[in-house]
Amino acid sequence: MFAFRALGRFAGRWCLAVGIALVLPACAELPKDVQRPVSTSLASPAGTPLADLVQQRRTAAGARSESGFLLLDGPPAAYGSRLALAEGAQKTLDLQYYAIHADASTDRLLQAVRDAAQRGVRVRILLDDFHSTGRNAQVMRLAFVPNIEMRMFNPLAGARGSSLGRLFNALDDASRIQQRMHNKLFIADNVLGVTGGRNLGDAYFGNGAAGNFVDLDVLAAGPIVQDLSRSFDAYWNNERAYPVQSLVTREELEPLRGESRSERAPPAASGPPRPPDGEPRPSNTTAAIGRRAAVWDEKPMDLRSADFVWAPAAVLVDKPAKIPADAPRGSPKTGKAPGLVVTQQGRRPAAAARGGSSLAAAASTAAEGETVVEGLLQLIGQAKSELLIISPYFVPGQDMKQAFAAALARGVRIRVLTNSLASNDAPVAHVGYARHREELLSMGVGLYEMRSEQAGLSSAFGSAGGSAPGESRSMLHSKALVMDGRLLVVGSMNLDLRSQLQNTEIALLIRSDELCRVASGQIEVAMRDGAWRVERADNGLVWRAPQNSGLKDSSTEPDASVGLRLLLKLFGPFAPDRLL
Repeated sequence: MFAFRALGRFAGRWCLAVGIALVLPACAELPKDVQRPVSTSLASPAGTPLADLVQQRRTAAGARSESGFLLLDGPPAAYGSRLALAEGAQKTLDLQYYAIHADASTDRLLQAVRDAAQRGVRVRILLDDFHSTGRNAQVMRLAFVPNIEMRMFNPLAGARGSSLGRLFNALDDASRIQQRMHNKLFIADNVLGVTGGRNLGDAYFGNGAAGNFVDLDVLAAGPIVQDLSRSFDAYWNNERAYPVQSLVTREELEPLRGESRSERAPPAASGPPRPPDGEPRPSNTTAAIGRRAAVWDEKPMDLRSADFVWAPAAVLVDKPAKIPADAPRGSPKTGKAPGLVVTQQGRRPAAAARGGSSLAAAASTAAEGETVVEGLLQLIGQAKSELLIISPYFVPGQDMKQAFAAALARGVRIRVLTNSLASNDAPVAHVGYARHREELLSMGVGLYEMRSEQAGLSSAFGSAGGSAPGESRSMLHSKALVMDGRLLVVGSMNLDLRSQLQNTEIALLIRSDELCRVASGQIEVAMRDGAWRVERADNGLVWRAPQNSGLKDSSTEPDASVGLRLLLKLFGPFAPDRLL
């Protein structure tokens, strides 16, 4: 994330950029009159091998619902499913991401995408433009591969050699730059697609040398994917999406090529490359080299044996206009144009569910919100017994706290799993959560904070990496909600004001008792064995140690240094909730 969340990663460079901006004017601007040829998803996915496979799986299951879902709760499934989609696509591949890091995991995955383009598959890649500097800019070279089109959403003007230069150039346009496209989609032939919390990179697939994200995705099959594709098309054809060729030439990318190895062969063991900005630094270079080589041994998922759960579902997605279009520098901003789309092949929200009146009602309720997060708050207003929530960045605004208070008054049990200070990859985001912690506990919300190094949590969601204990820390990145054991929401959104008000998000709302049981079981294990339970005490707060961990309860933020706790206490009062 940008601003104060990114400040935790770019503090020194940001301060330098501010100082320079006081004496030098910004100069680079985005191109004008950009040509954006309109294109859309595959009109009819029927007849492709992937479409035939989905139909065979549905027939074998004797399912009444047309769409199927598989929780991808660990790196092997998350990586293998994307490999399988890239290798199995025959007509189209559509990728939409907030971040694609140029590293070993992505090198191999994008090689499968290049191979698809070579065999005639039309590939479209839509990437938010905040992280595409330095070695990560090499991902943009895909735009110059035949059969691959690539566009950057809400781009930053300026050279791509370093984050510093682009941040400096964006200082007088900070309002727009704060708002990012956070959606994640990987769609093959408009019939199979992955959505959820993961970006593309080593740390998201268990291959990070110093830290890995614990995440959750869903592999969706059938007609629901057409709704995901319509969402992609809306962003792809939006005026905020700039073709790569309008922003940078192949020659301009060439000087940065030495920082990244993007060829098909596995990387040589001559030493690990410098990690992308915002990702953990490796502490063990030998282990890092081994992980990079191991990526090329990963196998694609066997989709023929995928055990889909067939259920009614709906797609919740923010409109692209939530992020304002570029305007001349110095001109007044018109502000965001919110609008939540609950899409189901163009039907109205009340009839959006594919089977199941309860899902139709839930979709209709969610549509009363103006954004994905506000739609979820509308759903919380319908909860009857229990809410289980995972949000790595949890910064509740006033309306969120009101929704919790109303649910608690109805007797709903609410428990939230979020990052501890030690496990948060952007510690400054913890400030916004910590200032609301005592109030939430007083209301009756159960709070659980993830341990940074804990095998129990990682195994609950699938291994967070191949590291030995103590070598690599785990960082929560899953975004999910289970309501009353019947409704599961998995998406890109956090329950924070940034997701609510600024970033665009997408989510799948699935009506399935079976999937809710699976997800709830994973969350329960994570809370019990891999998280600190926060409680109020006479002299403040106490963190109860996870069961069977051998740890002692703590009266301070566990596993966090005194220096980090002090820094955030000093910085916290100056960090607005809406920017965290």
